Amino acid sequence: MSSTAPAKHVAVIGGGILGASTCMHLARAGAQVTLVTAGPLANGASSRSIAWLNSSGARTAEYHYLRMLAIDRYRTWSAHHPESRAYIRFDGAMKWAGDNETFRDTFAFERSTGYHSVWVERADVARIAPDVNADAVAEEGAIYNPGEGWLNMPDFIPALVADAVANGAEVLENAGDVRVDVQDGAVAGVILGDGTRLAADQVVLATGGEVPAQLAALGVTIPDATPAAFVLFTDPIDVEVKTVLNTPRVAVRPTPDGRLVLDSDWAEQSVIVEDDGSFTVPEESVQGLLDEASKVLAGNPRLTAQKVGAGLKPIPGDGEPVVGPVPAITGLHVMFTHSGATLGLILGELLAEEILTGASSPVLASFRLDRFDTGVAASEAVSTGAWAPVNQN
Repeated sequence: MSSTAPAKHVAVIGGGILGASTCMHLARAGAQVTLVTAGPLANGASSRSIAWLNSSGARTAEYHYLRMLAIDRYRTWSAHHPESRAYIRFDGAMKWAGDNETFRDTFAFERSTGYHSVWVERADVARIAPDVNADAVAEEGAIYNPGEGWLNMPDFIPALVADAVANGAEVLENAGDVRVDVQDGAVAGVILGDGTRLAADQVVLATGGEVPAQLAALGVTIPDATPAAFVLFTDPIDVEVKTVLNTPRVAVRPTPDGRLVLDSDWAEQSVIVEDDGSFTVPEESVQGLLDEASKVLAGNPRLTAQKVGAGLKPIPGDGEPVVGPVPAITGLHVMFTHSGATLGLILGELLAEEILTGASSPVLASFRLDRFDTGVAASEAVSTGAWAPVNQN
């Protein structure tokens, strides 16, 4: 990345994958950058993501291209950082349809885009994915994507931040309720939870599910489909699981320390948002996820819960990323997306380049905030089949 007129100082709000990636890429390019986060690093949505690295299913061509670039960046990172291969894995993923549904059209779509997609009959499941219970697979079979994988963000985010710090970045954790400081229609910096003002020429807002409310406080509206959600972390198990699973009743991926991460749409819909803004997850949803995960794994291992992570799952109104300048406020940039795990490295790279060079990235042209002024409703995006919101990560 080259820069003809680097920003004097960029403040990045948010200690998740998007904020950490942007901070690192800015610092590598020579910017003075400060990463500010309300709590510890990797404490928000990034701490409770299934973190499936993929471009699975039907989506727009522009979004598919972005996701393929994103996966490429993880492969490059892994090649240059051998230690990361413990928490960035590409051991493949398998998915199958629910009752009265079919994935044949999904398979045909994936093949039509050149995506690495293999149809697997039930009889071949044990050979391709021995950690999967073939009896749980749909009668029609399943889709296996050999090039997909997973990321453990609580391991990866500190690595990004360490790289940023090595290149001169400053990190302020536990800064409380951090706000964008706007004066006369332009950013002046950020205001920390204790009222301290930190001057900056440019500000990046990358706070996950909090982005819509924080923009609203500045008079900017962003269409929002963010739900309350949760993921479940199991205790370590004594069988090896490598394959990421996205099944009708549960999504499963392993962790570096032998645990599993579980989630599902039906389970997240049971989350109760209390009057004080806290989240309660019913015990029956926890046990239900454990039971469903056991069913899809070979040998039906007994699973127990270690912890539950509940909070907001960021999803823009039309399901696709929102990245780049906020037109109403000079110097403010936003990152708001589902699939933060998959997109983390590429979005940080492209936004950092835009900030430092002033040149807009053609790759991000479809993902600007001002697209919502065109009158294209989120419902239209869904009806075209361009958005598959379940467990994209």
